[in-house]
Amino acid sequence: MSVDSVSAYAAQTAAAAASASSSSSSASGIAAPQLSESDFLSLLVAQMQDQDPTQPSDPTAFVSQLASFSEVSGMDSMQSSMNNLASSMLASQVASGTSLIGQAVVASTPTAALTSGSTVTGAVNAPSSATSLQVQVTDANGNPVSTFTVTPPSGGGDTTFTWNGETSAGAAAPTGIYTFSVTANGGGSSSSLTPMFASTVTSLSVNPSTQALTLNTNAGSVPLSSVVQVQ
Repeated sequence: MSVDSVSAYAAQTAAAAASASSSSSSASGIAAPQLSESDFLSLLVAQMQDQDPTQPSDPTAFVSQLASFSEVSGMDSMQSSMNNLASSMLASQVASGTSLIGQAVVASTPTAALTSGSTVTGAVNAPSSATSLQVQVTDANGNPVSTFTVTPPSGGGDTTFTWNGETSAGAAAPTGIYTFSVTANGGGSSSSLTPMFASTVTSLSVNPSTQALTLNTNAGSVPLSSVVQVQ
């Protein structure tokens, strides 16, 4: 085996290993050959044994080849470790979410469930300039149901509001899920606020693409990241 042929084969095989770590196998379904560290060292030994004594190969080339192979091997190991970490984190997240089933959680969400004859209580974080909050309630079809005004505390901050469960005409609204939009007015301007409501977790969903966990509640779906309190 000549020095050039061994060196060329080592370079080609190392390149194949790097390509195999980031792309799929060939059209025939056969994966590209990968060079193990032991095989690579064997090639280096053979290259040194078969070199021309009068024209020895540059020893820095050996080190460069070994460094390149180690880099590819390290990237493969890192990718494997990241995949394992992601799987472990997802399993932990699902386990944590499972413990919330049947529990009441408070989350930033515009929807809340109403049982006919009852009320709905929510909260917002009002800006310091707000002098009034206008709350509009719409049904599942987007039809206006009720509108009322709430006065936030001086200086803003957490503000609780309660819908009496009645329509603007004074009739009891039917059981269902309603959407709440809150507008803060004051200081010559207005801004939209995201309300917070309590709901009961009934099941979990995992997005297969992003692996994000969603809590399915009696008031609709709520991302786990939106939960601010577990009651």
